[in-house]
Amino acid sequence: MRKVVSRDGTTIAYRKAGEGPPIVLLNGAFRDHTIFDQLVPELTSSCTVYAYDRRGRGESGDSPAWSVEREVEDLAAVVEEAGGEAVVFAGSTGANLALHAARAGLPITKLALHEPYFRTGDHPLPPADCLDVIRGLLAEDRRGEAAEYYLGRMLGLAPEVIAEWRRAPLWATNEANAHTLVYDVTLCGDFRLHPEQLAAIRTPSLVVCSDGTSDWLRDAALATAAALPGGWGMRLPGSWHRVHTDILGRVLAGFATT
Repeated sequence: MRKVVSRDGTTIAYRKAGEGPPIVLLNGAFRDHTIFDQLVPELTSSCTVYAYDRRGRGESGDSPAWSVEREVEDLAAVVEEAGGEAVVFAGSTGANLALHAARAGLPITKLALHEPYFRTGDHPLPPADCLDVIRGLLAEDRRGEAAEYYLGRMLGLAPEVIAEWRRAPLWATNEANAHTLVYDVTLCGDFRLHPEQLAAIRTPSLVVCSDGTSDWLRDAALATAAALPGGWGMRLPGSWHRVHTDILGRVLAGFATT
């Protein structure tokens, strides 16, 4: 993988592929750049793709002095590598990070978001002490329990679904990256959508959700699109928290190149 150094000296690893306008791919909780392995080939005929490991994951470094600002600086370093400005596509809590970056004035030419983590309307908020619970579990090295807590209490997955996740090969990655859950939960602030904050973002923005996702994720995506002055929402075929890759690829390629 290629490497770039963020402002605080942390090394950020990324892969580059394709030709065309640059698009940076930004992952959500647990994941590193490999979550985009199927999406990247759908984009490379139209775009130059930069898929990076957020700090604390994969081949990127980390720092004890984590903050939202440091993660914004990481994204800024990758955008600089991409030529100084780029389209950004971000999913889940990564979408929350991308919104922080857009508000901070990063040179994002277009913003594409997949189901940002907000609770809107009557959808219940996560437990008020969720960040403290996750920190406590991690302090005792109960990484698997921290991952289960996040999936159950914060994403609303049923126990039997979490049990299936535990049996899957990807669970080892969930545990390995469990410490970064603190980062993602912090990125979400109070978990509420604040339209007055998004009103300052003038970047052309596409917010997508799948037709098979949870009601709260769908409503969050639509509300985000409505709150962004240059935003519009799109509902695409898919499953829970996932849009079919071939369809998402076509939509993103068209969005990035027009």
